[in-house]
Amino acid sequence: MLFRTSIIAIALSLSACSSWVYRIDIPQGNYLEQKNIDKIQVGMTKEQVKFVLGSPVMIDTFDQDTWNYVYRFKSGRSEKLNMQKRFAIKFEDEKLISAEGDFELSENFNTPFNAPLSQSKKSQSDIPQSAKPKRTKPKKKKRASSGHSH
Repeated sequence: MLFRTSIIAIALSLSACSSWVYRIDIPQGNYLEQKNIDKIQVGMTKEQVKFVLGSPVMIDTFDQDTWNYVYRFKSGRSEKLNMQKRFAIKFEDEKLISAEGDFELSENFNTPFNAPLSQSKKSQSDIPQSAKPKRTKPKKKKRASSGHSH
């Protein structure tokens, strides 16, 4: 009887120590970094955005032009470490037109991707001929003889 009572007492005391139980961190979704957000620009295609940010977690079935990137982190240690971030991207005619969410957009975001240089920057015609790199024909390589006779 004493043995059973001591086992029950030990089991109850160990259950009070539930903070000793290891709980894993649970990350879910797309983990985005600001450096990748800084690379996207208006006018990029869906494939280009997917290359930079990865595939979105959610694409609206009824609106294929809205991509949602969601990341949730549930800490096993403390609720203070829990985090959720979201980022939504909109396309029109297969081109990126807007983005919003928990990240800062770069100052280049509104500069159309692959846009020609603006008039404020020097164009190739403004560069003096002496500063332009000269193109030369590549020299033909001589075939080295292998010393084998046929």
